[in-house]
Amino acid sequence: MSEVTDAPARADATRRPLQGSNVWYELMTPDPDGARAFYGSVVGWTISDPIGGEQDYRMIGRSDGGSAGGVLGLTDGMRQEGARPIWLGYFGVDDVDATVAAAEEKGGKVLMPAFDIPQGRIAMVADPQGLPFYVMTPIPPEGDPDAQSDVFSLEAEQRVGWNELMTSNPEAARQFYGDLFGWTSDDFMPMGENGEYRFFARSGETFGAVCKEMGSGNSKWRFYIRVPSITKAVEAVKAGGGEVAMGPHEVPGGDHIIIGNDPQGAEFALVGKA
Repeated sequence: MSEVTDAPARADATRRPLQGSNVWYELMTPDPDGARAFYGSVVGWTISDPIGGEQDYRMIGRSDGGSAGGVLGLTDGMRQEGARPIWLGYFGVDDVDATVAAAEEKGGKVLMPAFDIPQGRIAMVADPQGLPFYVMTPIPPEGDPDAQSDVFSLEAEQRVGWNELMTSNPEAARQFYGDLFGWTSDDFMPMGENGEYRFFARSGETFGAVCKEMGSGNSKWRFYIRVPSITKAVEAVKAGGGEVAMGPHEVPGGDHIIIGNDPQGAEFALVGKA
């Protein structure tokens, strides 16, 4: 993965985030303009023009004026080094360097060493099963030292509403993320031959889950974006050149989900009412 040396804004962040909190989501894509059209139609987001700097980085805006994350344009050079269309998550930490060191001690791998940007300090690491994620200690906006990131919400639309880890070794993943971020995973839902769907919680709030990968080589972090209507979203996905690979499928609680691929090749997931 190519190192980002002049990364633009990445967080509506918080001065002292809870270790392992969800502070940002980022789409890496070879066609930011195509992604803007697709996700604008499907989710209702407004993706900005490049905000400056050496890279094509854009902000994802919500209808309420807030931010939902960012879009990083992949160059040919980045793709030659292994970068691919993907959604990645940023987890807030109190100390990036200490967290990176702890991740290495627990079997993780550093993909991008820690470095500073105007919005904070970040690094990219992979868990012991090879799945990448960012860690970040954000700097709050000027004049608002107590600002909190709101890119994740269990209920609010146009935000990520669920974080799902599919992995070849759920037990090892529970240990790794539990030790690194303090996540608990005591509650679970049996899935028959697929094992258990273990719910991740942070400070008593459930925000995602971990389960065994469905098929060899299908490990990934998957982020479900909440939309008002899955039915209308499916129509928009197809009209926009995307693919619905799974669903609509009802999940406990009455929501419906779909999993698909955007026209640029990044997998995405949506959650909402039927």
